[in-house]
Amino acid sequence: MRVSSKDRRVRFMMVMLALSASASLSAQQQRSSDSNIVVDGVPLPDPSTMTEGPEIKGVISARTGNRLKVTSTDGTSTVIAVGDATQVKAASGLFGSSKKLGLDALLNGLPVTVKTLQPAGGMGNQLYASQVNFRKGDFKTASMIRNATDQRFEEQIAATEALRGRLGDIDKYNIKNTINVHFDTGKAELSPEDKAQLCQTASTAETTENALMLVVGYTDSTGPEEVNQQLSEKRAARVINYLQQACGWKPYRMLTPTGMATADPLAPNDTPEGKAQNRRVAVNILVSKSVDDL
Repeated sequence: MRVSSKDRRVRFMMVMLALSASASLSAQQQRSSDSNIVVDGVPLPDPSTMTEGPEIKGVISARTGNRLKVTSTDGTSTVIAVGDATQVKAASGLFGSSKKLGLDALLNGLPVTVKTLQPAGGMGNQLYASQVNFRKGDFKTASMIRNATDQRFEEQIAATEALRGRLGDIDKYNIKNTINVHFDTGKAELSPEDKAQLCQTASTAETTENALMLVVGYTDSTGPEEVNQQLSEKRAARVINYLQQACGWKPYRMLTPTGMATADPLAPNDTPEGKAQNRRVAVNILVSKSVDDL
């Protein structure tokens, strides 16, 4: 059977992703079994000495100890301290009552709105969460992913394991479709056309039973490698956040994302047209062969 160039590219992505996930998991295990971000030796601020800060909206993308990382829809991340004075509230609906919860309710993958405090006079960049709000429905979904409750059907098990970095061989998946979202040089903004395409892709994939998504960001050869790596990750995060928050794609159906910088270009980087093709995020729709071939 002949292997298409698209399949070869996705195979390459999956191999690199597996290696990256393995290295990341080992590093995390050395720090802590549940650690995703590192904040070195910075004590919690005293809330009574702080003033009102910005309101942060996004998804909890990491947590360690008394700090959260919240990633917004534009791909930017903010580290926010939490403590005993932080109020955690879950609302049941637009006009529903709110229930106070503990800090252990702040799970990875949970969409939140965070009211913050900051040092008086705007000195420093450390933020403290005075209140964290989220919807009960979102908390239920995040809990299902975290705890793998009784609804452990095959799709959720596969996706949850992938989110934890235990990604299987590409040969275990059938590639149902791949779309590319393109970006301007040095940018990570989505155009209205891109947004419509992403939601259409999510809607189509939703009709495919057990479908999962693999999102990978890329850049052209412009700029230093370190900057390109960060930019490719930011582009992937922007696409993922839009798919989940605007298009309704469930977090537990998203395989672990990554940024590949200049790797695996679609076209040569020696022309403006080639570079334009390489400034992209690839959204791959995959289905496990064990399910798809039944």
